[in-house]
Amino acid sequence: MRKLKYYVACTVDGFIAREDGSFDCFPMSGEHFADLFEFFPETFPAHVQKDLGISPENKQFDAVLMGRKTYEVGLTVGLTNPYPSLKQYVFSRSMEGSPDENVKLVSDNPVAFVKELKKEAGKDIWLCGGGDLAATLFSEIDEMIVKLNPVVIGAGIPVFGMAIAPTNLELVDRKIYSNGFMLLHYRLKH
Repeated sequence: MRKLKYYVACTVDGFIAREDGSFDCFPMSGEHFADLFEFFPETFPAHVQKDLGISPENKQFDAVLMGRKTYEVGLTVGLTNPYPSLKQYVFSRSMEGSPDENVKLVSDNPVAFVKELKKEAGKDIWLCGGGDLAATLFSEIDEMIVKLNPVVIGAGIPVFGMAIAPTNLELVDRKIYSNGFMLLHYRLKH
């Protein structure tokens, strides 16, 4: 069965973005990017792939789940199809329809939808964000891959937007970079 993996960047104080949704607080360069490109190339948005002249294969994922606010980050710059090599699902109760034929809108029962998606054949499923969707889908998250950035911002959008059940994690892999960035891979013990 496919796994749902919450692959997410966050600050040391547990935020995935500023309160306004911006993430310019994260370092946009560093030695860790070579590994991110090597192991998770499909997670870079289309415009970044184009700028770098790459057309990556899907190594980890073939589907991505986004909350409305996460998806709207790209919409503000005209990016309606942010991950063209992945099946894209946006979860929203307020959007009337999808602005792109390649992005499917899911408006109700996200947990049931994900349970069915996990039964389909394919690579793993990337939970891109945001924090509210991650909290809603918490019972279905099998693994967390945390890109821990060496920065604190004091306030913002938390990794989980609502209270979740206390859950133990098993560290299955980690890499610490000289710039303070850490890539931490956990298995959840629900």
